[in-house]
This record gives sequence, structure tokens and C-alpha cells, in this order.
Amino acid sequence: MKMNKPLTTLPKSQAIMDTPSYYPLSLLLLLSLPPLLTFFLLRRRHSSSHRQPPGPPGWPIFGNLFQLGDMPHRTLANLSHTYGPVVRLQLGAINTVAILSAKTATEFFKSHDHNFADRTIIQTMRVHNYDKSSLALAPYGPYWRLMRRLVTVDMLVAKRINDTAPVRRRCVNDMVSWVAKEAKKVKAGEGVHVARFVFLMSFNLFGNLMLSQDMFDPESETGSDLFKAIMGLLEWTGHANVADVFPWLVWVDPQGLQRRMKRDMGKAIDIASKFVKERLQLQHSDDMARKDFLDVLLQFQGGGGEEARNISDKDLNVFILEIFMAGSETTSSTIEWALTELLCNRNCLMKVKSELNRVVGTARELEESDIEKLPYLQAVVKETLRLHPPIPLLVPRRAIQDTKFMGYYIPKDTQVFVNAWAIGRDPDVWKDPLTFKPERFIFCDGGSKVDYKGQHYEFIPFGAGRRMCAGVPLAHRVLHLVLGSLLHRFDWELDSHVTPSTMDMRDKLGITMRKLEPLLAVPKLVAPS
Repeated sequence: MKMNKPLTTLPKSQAIMDTPSYYPLSLLLLLSLPPLLTFFLLRRRHSSSHRQPPGPPGWPIFGNLFQLGDMPHRTLANLSHTYGPVVRLQLGAINTVAILSAKTATEFFKSHDHNFADRTIIQTMRVHNYDKSSLALAPYGPYWRLMRRLVTVDMLVAKRINDTAPVRRRCVNDMVSWVAKEAKKVKAGEGVHVARFVFLMSFNLFGNLMLSQDMFDPESETGSDLFKAIMGLLEWTGHANVADVFPWLVWVDPQGLQRRMKRDMGKAIDIASKFVKERLQLQHSDDMARKDFLDVLLQFQGGGGEEARNISDKDLNVFILEIFMAGSETTSSTIEWALTELLCNRNCLMKVKSELNRVVGTARELEESDIEKLPYLQAVVKETLRLHPPIPLLVPRRAIQDTKFMGYYIPKDTQVFVNAWAIGRDPDVWKDPLTFKPERFIFCDGGSKVDYKGQHYEFIPFGAGRRMCAGVPLAHRVLHLVLGSLLHRFDWELDSHVTPSTMDMRDKLGITMRKLEPLLAVPKLVAPS
């Protein structure tokens, strides 16, 4: 497939995923005033006798919808100064609670995780019943437990991750080659769009882990049909949708998002199903030495009781799509933030490069077996995730039943935002919380042993509890290998038009939290000795 236009920036989906305004839809909503008023009066009468969390006053009908702005993680964090660490908002028709401190997050996950084990599902993710088959979004129940077991016990176990290390090394080598070639094309002092290459590498990486093939070649600007389809899914999912906060507008689809998602999701599912059918045809003649994620899925057998079934064709197709959607965005955004912070903090950059030179040297490539010997590189990744969690509000939870939390009444079906961005900057937990300081995670230097594996609730970039990200073991390998390789193979400088003091550190929220202005950095290839 020939792309219509060279990818001189990130794929289109990532370029426009900042949150759009709801204001142009106000007239449409005003037509619904009578039923809306009846709805809110009934809800207020039902909840008036219960003590709910404090929160800012909102507009009639719209509630606090327009107060969140384009960076709701920051807005909500600021609300904690006035209303405390548990804040209630009304987002249109959706009752919402935000968890804004490490202390409240600890109580939430340790004592109430089960009561909030379901997800809030946006309308675009309901298309083709995607949410029913998704591990991240499926209702808490037998199917979710089946898929969770498959990923954690059969797929992302240490042995299987170790066996696929050469795949990751090859994909990262390809990325290094792309960056080096791009650096030769630009003018002296001009930077390359690092996150673009990391995204494309991630897409190929997950293509190889899942399907044993590359999905995109940036040198010829050619990509698979699956790549094009996934770009569409990321684009529509990254838009704010008025039907998410006023569900009775779903049938109107005022922004056309469900219609576009249905079209592109249908294409993506058809493409994924072709991969599955081709693999099934090859299984009898294949020597099965490859054993990628698709093979694991096809051979998986459920256990007894509620798991006594195989995975359906629909579930297989959705799982393939989810691997690409979840992995590529989070990896590229995290690496971009890490390199940005290091370029703005040269002492940290020199420390991590010195560690890499000491442990790895220049005569060979960084290997995943080196990661545990690189504590400062690990600390850089942790500090990046503390300040810039890829999904700052995590995937929203939903109350399964009426719950008493921290002395407050949380009604059934309430949407819950756990603000990992605010928790990672909680001054009650983190000293000098706004400063990029990897040393805080170096235990031998007086730092903390806090990790992101879900047991330390002051640091939850991947979530915690039952619904935390199942891909953390793989993400740990990928993030360190990619960042370490970029630092090991290149000396980096900021674009000549930018200095640390003028670097734009603003973010934008779409599928993930990306830099508002993409990082352009100048790489100089380090010759092996």
C-alpha cells in the first residue's frame, strides 16, 4: 500500500488527538432541555439525602463539562486545592468522581477495588461490540478473567518474553537505522521527529510479536492495510464525543464519530480475521518454531468451570487490534517525554550515558539482559512515568454498586477517574515533586524502592488492582531497550531553535498524553569502537 503523503510528522491520528471543544454542539443539546431537566431533577431528588464528595458548581444541564478544558488531568489536580483529594463532578449526564492523592488512591485500590472493577465505555469503543471482547474494557466477569489469565499466565510470562528478545532487538536496530538516515537528510542543527520513529518501530515490533511480520516501512512509506486501519481507529477514539456525556444522543451521532469508527473498525476486524484464517491454513504445514502471540491465542484452551471454552474468532480479532492500539501509542509518548526531560537536564543525560558506556561499552549493542545492571536508566524511566504517565487519568473505572468511600456516597454507575498524573506529583509523598530527578529512585543513594508494578499506590502509571495494565512485564523491557538504545547509539542535542529554558513542556490529551509540540532532537551517531 503506497501512502498518499510521506509521514514527516507522526501518523495523522496522533497529530489531531487534542481534545476538541463541545461548544458547537450546544444548540443541539438545548433542543433536549425538557427531558434533560426531568432527568436531573429526578437524579437530584434521589441523591439529596446522601453525602457525596465536594466539587465545583456546574452549569445547568452541562454540569462541569466545559470547566475541564483540554487538559482535564491538570484541571482536576488544581481542584484538589479547593475541594480536597476526592472531587465530584457532573459531566453532562455522567456522575463522575476524581481520585487526586496517593492517600485516597491507596484506600481506593486496597479496600474498594472490587466495587469499582467495571469500566466506563466511550461510545466509539462500543462499535461492533469491541468493548465486549477487549481485555482492557470487557465487563468484570468470566470472559475478562479468561483473557487476563491468558495474557499473564500463557503469553507474557518470563520465558516467552525472553524467547522474543531477538525480535525486539532487530526492530530497535531498524529504528536506529531510520533515525541515522533521517539525520543525514535534515539541515545541520535541525532535529528529527523522534516520536515518529519510535511509534513506527513499536508498530512493527507488535506486528512481529503478534503476527511475525513488519507492518510499516518508513523508508518506502509503505504500510500494511492493518496499519492504515489502526490509524483510523486511533484517530476517532482520540476525539471527545458529546454522546459520551449525553448518551441519548448516540442515535444522532452529532459528530459522526460512531459512523466513522464503525466503518474503520469493520475494516480492521476483516483484516485481522484474514490473518487468523491464513494462520489456521498454515498450521498443519508449519513447523511451529515461530510460536508468536497469535499461535498462543489459537492454541489456548480455557480451564474448567466458567472458563471451559476457547476464544471466539471475534475475540481473536479484537485482541489483535488491541495489541497495536495499546502498545504503540504508550511507548512512543513515554520515550518522547523521557528524551525531552533528559535534554532539558543535561546532568541526568550525562549520567545515564556514562552508565551505558560503563556497563555496555561501545563495541556491542545494548541487550535486555543489561537492563538490571543499569539502575540509573531504570530511574530515568520511572521518573518519566511519574511526571508523564501515558494515560494520566488511567482507563476510567465504573461503580458496580452503591459504595461508601472515604465517608462519601458513590452511586452505582459513577465514573471514576484515578488521576495518576496528580498522584505522581502529590507533595505529601514526593519531595520537590515538579523536578525531574531520577536519583529519587536510586535506593543506594537514599532514594525509594517504589516501583510501577501496582503495589505502590503513589506511583501508578499503569494502574493498580484487578484492572491494571497486563502488559507491564513487556512494557518494562521495551521502554528500557528503546530509550537505552537511542542514548547508547546517539549523542543528542536540542534543535538549534530551542533551548532548555524555551522548551515547550505543555501536553495534550488524546489516546495518550503527548507533548503539545513534538520533540525535535539532533542525533549524532556514535561509531562503535
